[in-house]
Amino acid sequence: MDQKNIKKIVLAYSGGLDTSIIIPWLKEHYNNPEIIAVSGDVGQNDELEGLEEKAIKTGASKLYIADLTDEMVDEVIIPSLKMGASYEQYLLGTAFARPIIAKKLVEIAKAEGADAIAHGCTGKGNDQVRFELAIKRFAPDMPIIAPWREWDIKGRDEEIDYAEAHNVPLKISRETNYSKDKNLWHLSHEGLDLEDPANEPQYEKPGFLEMSVSPIAAPDKPTYVTIDFEKGVPVAVDGEKMKASDVIRKLNKLGGENGIGLLDIVENRLVGMKDRGVYETPGGTILYKAHQCLEMITIDKDTAHMKSKLAVDFADLVYNGKWFTPLREALSAFADKTQEHVTGSVKLKLYKGNMITASITSPESLYSEELVTFNESSYDQTNATGFINLWGLPDTVLALREQGKL
Repeated sequence: MDQKNIKKIVLAYSGGLDTSIIIPWLKEHYNNPEIIAVSGDVGQNDELEGLEEKAIKTGASKLYIADLTDEMVDEVIIPSLKMGASYEQYLLGTAFARPIIAKKLVEIAKAEGADAIAHGCTGKGNDQVRFELAIKRFAPDMPIIAPWREWDIKGRDEEIDYAEAHNVPLKISRETNYSKDKNLWHLSHEGLDLEDPANEPQYEKPGFLEMSVSPIAAPDKPTYVTIDFEKGVPVAVDGEKMKASDVIRKLNKLGGENGIGLLDIVENRLVGMKDRGVYETPGGTILYKAHQCLEMITIDKDTAHMKSKLAVDFADLVYNGKWFTPLREALSAFADKTQEHVTGSVKLKLYKGNMITASITSPESLYSEELVTFNESSYDQTNATGFINLWGLPDTVLALREQGKL
């Protein structure tokens, strides 16, 4: 990359530690280019406060804040919910936002006539792949600058040193310097004491959890919630119709209050290393549970089993940054087909981090109480004799061979 030709850079900007110091670093090392900061509003709320002032103060010429929440929910989260996709239990919160943000970066870069796009992802993580694959999909010739793969800064302590030396304001301290990512769907925590899996997450420590409370601190009385679905899409909570993003907001509140959706895992990163993360996904965890419950009575066995297999492949695509690919689109088409009858209501009991199924109803149900009852029914039990004889015929023939009777 010829740095002399880089006159204008669009930067994926969150206002966190990494992107805060990248603005002055780019101006120092790329011959003082114009920096246009772009923040994707994906439901992180308070993190956007004061962002424009901060970006300009640290050297950006302007800041775009792109409202991407509904696009993320409708175009990425809902298709993934329909598929039931999770990666090693992780409900893909960070991965859901990246393709939508990257697509917007390209759109703004083209409109601004930018010479390059920059991001603050480290060379150790998954997000560098997610951003860059999406950028390549929409702007294959656009140069990409990843300072973490170029500079001599070795870690977050040195980043703070750089910020202090360049008068970059920070909301964190060295003691609270967790690496976090927040959007409407989740909040992730990495780093500090969490880097050692032997250390228990400090759920009760004030300020650690932001979307939830510890199950220990949750109410002693359960909370009931009912979610309505139409063709796999959540459309109402407790009888109140609302768009999907508002469903998530409502469930975030209810789930957070009851300690739902805390996950502590060591996952396998795309780049080959294992990583320990603590995730808060209160509303998403409720939605996944309710959706799975409704599918139990509305999807046939063969489809359900195939869907669970393909969900692993789908989750891999999302996690590995391959959202904008023909395979993902094909799997989404499959998922849409499976959801044609996933309509109904699920009532869950939320209690101290637990979700207890209270009720499942659907006008499209395949469950027949009359068939399965232990009382008298129309099912002819004598039919099972011939079925078992045919189903077990290969085993019978094997046994006859072993006994020399064939």
